[in-house]
Amino acid sequence: MRSESSKWTEIKEQIHTNSSLLKIAFEENDEEYLNQLIEENKTLENNLNNLEIELQLRDEYDKNSALLSIKQGAGGVDSQDWAEMLLRMYRRWGDLRNYKTDILDYNSGDEAGIKSATLKVEGDYAYGYLKSEKGTHRLVRLSPFDTDHRRHTSFALVEVLPEVENDEEIKINSDDIRIDVFRASGNGGQSVQKNSTAVRITHIPTNIVISVQNERSQFQNKEVALKILHSKLLDIKLEEQKKERQKIKGEHVAAEFGSQIRSYILHPYKMVKDHRTNFETKDAESVLNGKIDSFLKSYLNSKIK
Repeated sequence: MRSESSKWTEIKEQIHTNSSLLKIAFEENDEEYLNQLIEENKTLENNLNNLEIELQLRDEYDKNSALLSIKQGAGGVDSQDWAEMLLRMYRRWGDLRNYKTDILDYNSGDEAGIKSATLKVEGDYAYGYLKSEKGTHRLVRLSPFDTDHRRHTSFALVEVLPEVENDEEIKINSDDIRIDVFRASGNGGQSVQKNSTAVRITHIPTNIVISVQNERSQFQNKEVALKILHSKLLDIKLEEQKKERQKIKGEHVAAEFGSQIRSYILHPYKMVKDHRTNFETKDAESVLNGKIDSFLKSYLNSKIK
């Protein structure tokens, strides 16, 4: 990971260089080169905006990679399709930011889409950016699964956890977990493993259940499942600490689980709106193709006002 000071130094040097080159391009009336520099400046501006946002990401785990889980909500097969659409959106977002994304678990839907999936997003500040995505996402569209093509509303729940290699305060007692193994299955529900390589870990005290089947061996799936369980237990600890701080400050503590944070309207008009910040855009297709930075940044900016 590059140091923060080196990132700012690099931006400063690029601004100075581009300013000099722009002056030359104007003097020589080189329109082609001028347009090239303008595009480079747009990228430079975007990088600068990202650095300014990262200055706000000062919580303990904001720099970490993220574990993002998506689960179908109300809406039947439409909600399963919607859950897969969200999975694609976050993978595209990761690609746009040059983050590495890996699917750790994929539970196919009955007819289409997914019942649930867990995605690892690996890169600097991945958790800091994505933590604002936690909550219920609502889709309104003409259902492709309705023979009458009526409008349907679907829901999917997104959970975001920081990936942590080790946290000495989080101890997992072997007596507190139950490990079951089963055959991994592919996207179409067909068996892709003759041996039972998939792993399901149940944390008895909290009743948290983690299933992982995408690795090649039972040992690898177990290691990934334990890592996800560790992150979930850490998330519980962080939520308890947050509520305690709010209690001390006398702040109202809202029940956020299951709260609707964003609506994606595809019919009768197109709009995506974040209900926490009121930020919205009519370009729903771009959002579903991974361009969600404006929503992430508006949320982070709202937290410092």
